[in-house]
Amino acid sequence: MARVGLTPERLTLAGAELADEVGFDQVTVSALARRFDVKVASLYSHLKNSQELKTRIALFALEELADRVSDAVAGRAGKDALAAVAEAYRDYAREHPGRYAAARLRLDPETAAASAGVRHSQMTRAILRGYDLAEPDQTHAVRMLGGVFHGYVSLELAGGFDHSAPDARESWAWVVDSLDELLRNRAAPHD
Repeated sequence: MARVGLTPERLTLAGAELADEVGFDQVTVSALARRFDVKVASLYSHLKNSQELKTRIALFALEELADRVSDAVAGRAGKDALAAVAEAYRDYAREHPGRYAAARLRLDPETAAASAGVRHSQMTRAILRGYDLAEPDQTHAVRMLGGVFHGYVSLELAGGFDHSAPDARESWAWVVDSLDELLRNRAAPHD
């Protein structure tokens, strides 16, 4: 019998909160059971195993982040849209480091195709339409932006910029300006 008040959704949210507190790698069904002061076996009526829990947290984080990015980019275009997306990702990672790590979980193809990861790609492509990139440059740009944003944020979260000047925020603005300039210069030639 399922414990009253425990649902897969509640366990997913609690798992996401736990990930932010202790790190996504440390999230297990056992750790979640301790959080609710219940026996591990009582959670198995809601979750198959720790991998299912991690997948649920990843899907939750992808959805939450997609909503945040969507709100940030609404009504913006060009460099303003690019900067809004960049800030949304960076802010989310800083506020929710465990959830951000969860959003990077490798999902099986079927799960990935049904996830909010698709929305992330669509939003990035929508922003890139303002730069008039033809294929395959648009796909290269989607990958570049993801790589640059994730790389910078990961290094920042690990303290990689803590001991040198200029401030990481100044460098972040420089990175976004440089990406905008690069994308404008890669625009498809017009006849």
